[in-house]
Amino acid sequence: MRDDLEKYVEGGVILIDKTYQWTSFDVVKKIRNTLGIKKVGHAGTLDPLATGLLIVCTGRMTKKIQSYQDQPKEYTGAFYLGATRPSYDKETPVNNEKDIAGISSEDIEKTAKSFYGEIDQVPPAYSALKKEGKRVYEFARAGQHVMLEPRKVKIFKFDIKRIELPVVEFFLVCSKGFYVRSLARDFGEKLGCGAYLDYLRRTAIGDHRVEDAMTIDEFVSCVKV
Repeated sequence: MRDDLEKYVEGGVILIDKTYQWTSFDVVKKIRNTLGIKKVGHAGTLDPLATGLLIVCTGRMTKKIQSYQDQPKEYTGAFYLGATRPSYDKETPVNNEKDIAGISSEDIEKTAKSFYGEIDQVPPAYSALKKEGKRVYEFARAGQHVMLEPRKVKIFKFDIKRIELPVVEFFLVCSKGFYVRSLARDFGEKLGCGAYLDYLRRTAIGDHRVEDAMTIDEFVSCVKV
């Protein structure tokens, strides 16, 4: 792949299987440093605690970022029922717990079906959205409450794959701008027991699949001089 180095500098698309606890910008920064160019961007943020497909564009292909962002996203993951966390994932400690003894498989399946189609979704307070020139997670980490407006998003497919309480595994296909952490919060609220996102992996963006991606270490090894 050393022969492809010039192609990436001019303009290329790189499929990365993002590592757990790396930010999407960590990946972009690593690719910038590896290629020695500034014009590098990603097409859709993955949270640090999520893994999976991240599309990175370089050079003239950065003009295509929006077209990738607009494509449906596919995920596998799990909710943890009976507890909540301020970040809606494992970034922050549990702040509330409830009994889930009365929750049945039928309740879970029925709740999943209620989310199909277009829904109004409030983004997480711990997100990279900007408000008043700052990332909203900066307000949240400082203990400041920020009101975020709901936005229209869409669920194309939402299947419950396995139930082993308190963990519920799922498969999801959704539109751009969708926060799976917010889905975890809303799912738990509808069940009346609370929930947070236990783990998440993005498996596809449009026709691009994580099986065709490489880790950041593999990419660096391939293009390293």
